[in-house]
Amino acid sequence: MRVDAAIWIREFAALVDAHAEELTALDAAVGDADHGTNMRRGLAAAVAALDDSTPATPAEMYKQTAMALIRGIGGASGPLYGTFFLRFGTAIDSGSGTADFARAFRAGLEGVIARGKAEPGDKTMVDALAPAADALDEQVAAGTSGPDALDAAVAAAETGRDATTPLIARKGRASYLGERSAGHRDPGATSAVLLVRAARRALR
Repeated sequence: MRVDAAIWIREFAALVDAHAEELTALDAAVGDADHGTNMRRGLAAAVAALDDSTPATPAEMYKQTAMALIRGIGGASGPLYGTFFLRFGTAIDSGSGTADFARAFRAGLEGVIARGKAEPGDKTMVDALAPAADALDEQVAAGTSGPDALDAAVAAAETGRDATTPLIARKGRASYLGERSAGHRDPGATSAVLLVRAARRALR
């Protein structure tokens, strides 16, 4: 199993572009109504950087992507997604198996948690990423193949995303709304699902 770094980034950009209006509409209910716009802009910059210069190693490519996202995405999402790719790239190194991907994904998640100080249940992107990481670990332990492992990760991320709807936000801009944040699906968890879906599409 190998998730192609360049394809993953391009697929993530394509999915965000296709869902940008949905992401912005979700953010309008609990935030600044700019999550879709910002994510689209940052990922377009990441793809443009790839078009301009493709790094020699996956780790360098993830670092380049992280820098583009940090510069191009406003608010907290840029640093959080940037941190995910930085930590992922450092952890993946030259590994290409399912276990390597799961380990690097966990490292990316831990980076997001450390940067954003959020935990599962806080109504953030962690609510999608953490179940995906858990699913990957479970699939590795069971000896499941790469495609099935990533399918399980996508399903777990989607379940985690949907579970944010009734939650009261405890982190991020949505937390300012208090109980009024309940009843709205979290935009960050929604874009995080697209990240996992894009990885599945990039599986080679």
